[in-house]
Amino acid sequence: MKQSLFDQGYLDEQFVELEELQDDANPNFVEEVVASYYRDSARLLLNIEQALERKPLDLMKLDNYMHQFKGSSSRCKRTFQQLKKEYAILRKKLEVYFQFARQAEPVDKACRPK
Repeated sequence: MKQSLFDQGYLDEQFVELEELQDDANPNFVEEVVASYYRDSARLLLNIEQALERKPLDLMKLDNYMHQFKGSSSRCKRTFQQLKKEYAILRKKLEVYFQFARQAEPVDKACRPK
């Protein structure tokens, strides 16, 4: 399951690095980091979407939101819609991954993808 997320480009080396930080003292570290990311990014995505719909555009505010989301205010609305789709796909895939990981106890320890 995890390897397919790497193969499809949804996960990269940073995910492995997060897994390496997880230990017995904090066995849900990666899941907590991802959950925190989704809480923050959901708020930012909503802020960006609302800013894009306002007329006239407040480019300063939009630029701030985009930078917070590691985006760029020069991207168009179509790119933003694609980002939202990819965000939803990744979230679903990681939710399934974490469900399997919880059931597989002990969780596969961090190992580099092939």
